Amino acid sequence: MDWPHDPDGEEGSEGRRKYGQAILAKKLDADDFPVAATAFRDEYGDHPIRIDEETVVSVSDIFEHVEADSFETFPEFHTAVGDAMREAGYWPLERESA
Repeated sequence: MDWPHDPDGEEGSEGRRKYGQAILAKKLDADDFPVAATAFRDEYGDHPIRIDEETVVSVSDIFEHVEADSFETFPEFHTAVGDAMREAGYWPLERESA
């Protein structure tokens, strides 16, 4: 896929700070909420998200698995996106069952 920008930028993904859910979270500020899932996907859908050292997917790929229609708060966004990434197999760590 041709990305609108390099998923690593000039600095690379050192320290894993530029991977996965952290990249999605940086696209929003607390005062952006509430956020509609379709609006977020429309604006950022073609942006690349590096999952691990070898895998890059689009925001749209992740949001295919997001069930919520909107997010009232940052924690709601994080939870929904995290669940979607796990469901899609885009989460590098598995959650321990309680």
